[in-house]
Amino acid sequence: MDMNQYLDMFIEESKEHLQAINDNLLLLESQPENIQIVNEIFRSAHTLKGMAATMGFEDMASLTHETENVLDLIRNHKLKINSDIMDVIFQSVDLIEGMLYNIIDGGDGSADVSAPVSKLRAIVAGDLSAIVEEQAAVQEAAGPAAAAEQPGKHYDLDEYAVTVMRQSKDAGNHLFWIKVTLQESCLLKAARAYMVFDQLESVGDIIKSTPSVEDLENERFDRSFEIAYVTMQPADAIRTMIANISEIQEVIVEPIELKQHQPAAPQAAQETAAAAQTAEAKQRAENTPVGGTGKKGSAGKTIRVDIDRLDILMNLFSELVIDRGRLEQLAREIDRSDLSETVEHMSRISGDLQNIILTMRMVPVEQVFNRFPRMVRDLAKDLNKKVNLEIYGAETELDRTVIDEIGDPLVHLLRNSIDHGIESPAARRQAGKPEEGTVQLKAYHSGNHVFIEVKDDGAGINKEGVLKKAIERGLVTPAAAENLSDKQIYDLLFASGFSTAEVITDISGRGVGLDVVKNKIESLGGSVSVDSVRGQGTTFLIQLPLTLSIISAMLVQVENEKYAVPLSSIIETAVFRKEEIMLAHRQKVIDFRGRVVPLVSLKNIFQVPDSGRGNDDEVAVVIVRKGEKMAGLVVDSFIGQQEIVLKSLGKYLVNVFAISGATILGDGQVALIIDCNALIK
Repeated sequence: MDMNQYLDMFIEESKEHLQAINDNLLLLESQPENIQIVNEIFRSAHTLKGMAATMGFEDMASLTHETENVLDLIRNHKLKINSDIMDVIFQSVDLIEGMLYNIIDGGDGSADVSAPVSKLRAIVAGDLSAIVEEQAAVQEAAGPAAAAEQPGKHYDLDEYAVTVMRQSKDAGNHLFWIKVTLQESCLLKAARAYMVFDQLESVGDIIKSTPSVEDLENERFDRSFEIAYVTMQPADAIRTMIANISEIQEVIVEPIELKQHQPAAPQAAQETAAAAQTAEAKQRAENTPVGGTGKKGSAGKTIRVDIDRLDILMNLFSELVIDRGRLEQLAREIDRSDLSETVEHMSRISGDLQNIILTMRMVPVEQVFNRFPRMVRDLAKDLNKKVNLEIYGAETELDRTVIDEIGDPLVHLLRNSIDHGIESPAARRQAGKPEEGTVQLKAYHSGNHVFIEVKDDGAGINKEGVLKKAIERGLVTPAAAENLSDKQIYDLLFASGFSTAEVITDISGRGVGLDVVKNKIESLGGSVSVDSVRGQGTTFLIQLPLTLSIISAMLVQVENEKYAVPLSSIIETAVFRKEEIMLAHRQKVIDFRGRVVPLVSLKNIFQVPDSGRGNDDEVAVVIVRKGEKMAGLVVDSFIGQQEIVLKSLGKYLVNVFAISGATILGDGQVALIIDCNALIK
């Protein structure tokens, strides 16, 4: 019997059961006496075991069976849950998930399950002492935190730090573990630590320090501190450079040997490499599972549709939208009532069809959000912090194309909040806060956009540190820095000059790769902004379009060329008299409701040939906005609003300034779609 025909169904249902197990395990950790939750986990594990055995994935079936045995003891009140048992179960689920992703990648799903199986059997046998003793080793092998080891040393690094170091090593850099010990007579320990950091940052990047930079700045350390460091310089040069600083007693510089990737630790690998790439969204066409999931009444009412078929359907409908526009134009030119009525009816029908197709492509952001509670739990435990993740609006829907891409940016921002926003329990107590920090992940609709907030109640952003680093990196001049608003200062965090290493050192108080986050979000036609209050927390706000395929736009004329401006970026269209245009710093501006708005001539930007169409008395302007910034796009005339199909310019025209794509109009002409964000920036 060929089981391959059932492989897709097995993968889909296995994902659903593993997600249910993960969600319920997190719930069980907070409600250890709730046997109903254990029953839910047991049912999912039992079904998963049966499916794996049927498909011939023996290692998965074996490990799931042993996990099921432990759950059976718990639900029958023969075993009491504790943190060590929970960790072993979590690790087993991680390994099962790793085997599933191996199957998805074309593997046979095999793995060495002997270690977790022996742990689970020890729990069943009542030998919990062995579990406690071996838990540290298991945590290293299957936990989410990555580690780097040195001869005789152990230096913990989170996943992103290890990723950065591994990429740096591939680029030819040296990775060093540095321990600096100050003399006992040193009076200004913080100043000496700063001098060490300043010297090191001149020839490399600091990935992590122990104690943290904040503790070093406040002299909350004895005489020594340790640093994970990336540089092109050899060890001897680094050692000599630090030793030449006064009041340094000892400098130890040793190479860091990064551990190999653990194939059996899928949680870290998936979330880091692609934020799990929301693999659920890639394989699903809808959210309701079918068959074998314990959901009564769903069979027969829903079907699974391959997402590639939906893509084909969407492409075909896109062509239909183009032809619809052509028919509408022809009907106006011919001016026959029966033809106009038929085209109007077809337009209504195609509009309904468009809504249905777009709805079919919409999936809830829950498919991305539902992996984060587990990630937050593991990261908080690894960092010895107490963090409560609150999720709101998980039912909010987005186009699956957008869903596929937002996982990685959200992982970046969440890890930022936990690693560099939320303080340690001791620091929070000292600041008069509850020991447990709160991170909120919220999604909601507004107009044709979806907004996603990542908010923490941590330490906030050190804007003085941000300014200092921005000036050092040449991103802003000292004179200009004095006039920047708080928001403008925070926006500097997204500049490419703020490399991962600088931010990880906590100089700015935030986390990893914000320039990467911004680039990814803007590539989706969205935007990201940040706001912060020192000591109270930080909020990142992501704005995303509902769909990337068919958008509403304003068509405008510039000489003999037509352009499309997305309605989502437009505030208003207006006509100004020439005498209303003013000059400020040699830039043409207008007064728009009390605000000075700079004008941008599309004719000049795109070097459109002069055809003599311009009006000498009046200027047509499209007012567009990106965040709080505004600009007026000068055009010759407004053609009107129209739904357009967004087409890529292809691989040969990927870097055309201020153009995000093209569309085919009803008369067969091609109109370029303007990227308003690029023009405003």
